[in-house]
Amino acid sequence: MTLVLTRKLLWAIVTLIVASVVVFLALEIVPGDPAQVMLGINATDEAVEALRRSLGLNRPPLERYLSWISGMIVGDFGKSYTYSVPVWELFIDRVTVSLPLALLSLFISAAIAIPVGVYAAARRGSAADTGIMAISQLGIAVPNFWLALLLVYVMAIWLQLVPAGGFPGWEAGVLNGLQSLLLPAIALGLPQAAILSRVTRSALLETLGEDYIRTARAKGLSRRATLWKHALRNSMIPVVTIIGLQFAYLLAGTIIIENVFYLPGLGRLVFQAISLRDLIVVESIVMILVATIIIINLLVDLAYFWIDPRLRRRGAR
Repeated sequence: MTLVLTRKLLWAIVTLIVASVVVFLALEIVPGDPAQVMLGINATDEAVEALRRSLGLNRPPLERYLSWISGMIVGDFGKSYTYSVPVWELFIDRVTVSLPLALLSLFISAAIAIPVGVYAAARRGSAADTGIMAISQLGIAVPNFWLALLLVYVMAIWLQLVPAGGFPGWEAGVLNGLQSLLLPAIALGLPQAAILSRVTRSALLETLGEDYIRTARAKGLSRRATLWKHALRNSMIPVVTIIGLQFAYLLAGTIIIENVFYLPGLGRLVFQAISLRDLIVVESIVMILVATIIIINLLVDLAYFWIDPRLRRRGAR
C-alpha cells in the first residue's frame, strides 16, 4: 500500500509541474497587455511601459515562470495586479463561498442519486426503473445554467421563497448564507444526481449478479439486507469515483452558475481576473484548484482501500 501511495504522490507532483507549464503558456499567448488594460486605451506608451516594469511583465517568460513557481513552493502566490492584495487573501475570501456551495451541491446530488439508483436497480426492467432512467437522461441533457434560470423564476420571482441572487456574507448568519446558496446548489446538484444515479444503478446491477449475492439469498438473508448491507458496499468504488470527480467539478467549474446568481466565489473571481488580464490571479487560483483536485483524487484512492479489503491485501503484497 505504501508503494502504491508513493507512486501516486510522484504522479501528482509530475501532474502539478505539467499543469503549471500549461497554465503559464496558455495565459502567455492570450492577446492583451495587462498594463494596457489597467491603464485604459488612452494611456501613453511611457506609462504602460513603466507599469509593465513595476509589475515585472518586462522580464523574460522563463524568469517570470520560475519566479512564480518558486514563490508558490514557499506559499507566496503573488499579488493581484487589479486588487493590489495577495492572491492568497483573495482565495481565502472567495473559497468561503465556493466550498460550501460545492459541499451543499454534492450532498444534494448524493442524497438523491444513491437511493434512486438503488431503487432502480432493485426493480430492474420495471416501469419505475424505466421512468427513473428517462428522467436521469433528461437531467444529464439539461444545462445547469438553464435550470438555474428556471429555478430563479419559479422559486425566487414567482413563489418568493429564496433570494434570486447575491450573497449576504456569513456574518449575516449561517441560515441566511445557506438560503442564498440553496438555489445554485440545486442547479448544480440535480444534473450531477442524474449522472450519479445511473452509475449507482449500473454498479449495483453488476454486483447483484455475483455468486456471493445469490449465496446470501440462498442462506435466507432478506432481499433488503442483501441489497443494502452486501451489494451496495461492494458497488461503491465506481460511485465514490464519480463523487470525487463531481466534487472537483463543483469546486472548480462553477463560473457560469456563480455569475448567474452573482455569487462572490472562485469561479467569478477567475472570470473577472481573465477579463481584467490579472494573470497572476488566474495562474495561482487555477494551480490551487489543480492541487485541490489532485488531493481529492488521492483521498478517493485511499477510500478504495477502506471500501474493498481485497485492495488492502493486494497492496500489502
